[in-house]
Amino acid sequence: MSIVVTGANGHLGRHVIEQLLEKVPADQVTAVVRSAEKGAELAARGVKLAVADYNTPETFDSVFAAGDKVLLISGSEVGNDRPGQHTIVINAAKAAGVALLAYTSAPGTLSAALADDHRATEKVLLASGLPYVLLRNGWYHENYTENLAPTLEHNAVVAAAGEGRVSSASRADYAAAAVAVLTGEGHENQTYELGGDTAWSFAEYAAELSRQTGKEIAYNAVPGEALVGLLTGAGLPEPFAVILAGVDASIAKGELVVDSGDLSRLAGRPTTPLADAIAVALKG
Repeated sequence: MSIVVTGANGHLGRHVIEQLLEKVPADQVTAVVRSAEKGAELAARGVKLAVADYNTPETFDSVFAAGDKVLLISGSEVGNDRPGQHTIVINAAKAAGVALLAYTSAPGTLSAALADDHRATEKVLLASGLPYVLLRNGWYHENYTENLAPTLEHNAVVAAAGEGRVSSASRADYAAAAVAVLTGEGHENQTYELGGDTAWSFAEYAAELSRQTGKEIAYNAVPGEALVGLLTGAGLPEPFAVILAGVDASIAKGELVVDSGDLSRLAGRPTTPLADAIAVALKG
C-alpha cells in the first residue's frame, strides 16, 4: 500500500510530500511526476516515483495498486479539459481498487467559471463509486503574495472585488489538511469546505502591505472589464484574465468567505495569517 500524490512537483504537491515525509516512511509515498528527472530529488530521499502524464492516458494504467490512498491534485492548466484529465486518474484508481481518492476542489459557494472544472470532476468522482474525500480548497495567500512586484512598483492593490472578503490560507495549510486525510481514518465520503480562519478585505490587504513596507499602498477597486484589460496588457491570455475577473466578482458577492473551520480542525492548528505570508514574500 502507498499514499500516491499526483502533481507532486507542483506548488501544493511539494508541500504535501514534505509533510507526508514527516509522518510516514518515504517508501510508503509515491510521487506522480511527468519525468524521472523532475522527481530525482524525491527519489533520492526514498520516495517512490510513478512517471505519468495526463496527455498520455495509458501511463496511469500501472500507477495505482489495491489499497492505495490517492490525492488527486487538480491540474493547473485551466481551460485544457481538466475534467477529462482528472477522469483518466479516477478511472485508473477505480480499476486498481484504491482505498480512498481525495480531490482538491473549489469551495461549494464559488459560482465563478473557475469552479466549473471542479464541479464536473466531483460529479465523475461521485459517480465512480470510489471512497472519496472532497477537499474544497479556498484561495491561497500565495495567489497574491508570490507576485508582489507590480503592486510595490505602482503602490496599488488592484482588484475587481469591491468590498468583498477572502478566507485565504497558505498552501502549507491546505497541504496539512490533505495529509491529515491521507494518514488518518474516518474521512471516507466526506466533503470539507476549507478556508483560512480570518477573512480579509483588499483594503486591509493594502493596509498590511503599507505597514510592512513603509510605503503608502492603496486599494484601487476597478470594474471587472477594466481588470481584464489590465491583466491582458500585462501579458495574460484574455480567457484566463476573464476567469480571474470572474473570481473577483465572486469575492465581491462573498463567495470566498469560508467559515466552516474545517481547515484548522484538519490541520490541527490555526491557519497561517495573511500578514505572515506577506512577511515571507517580502523577505524573499
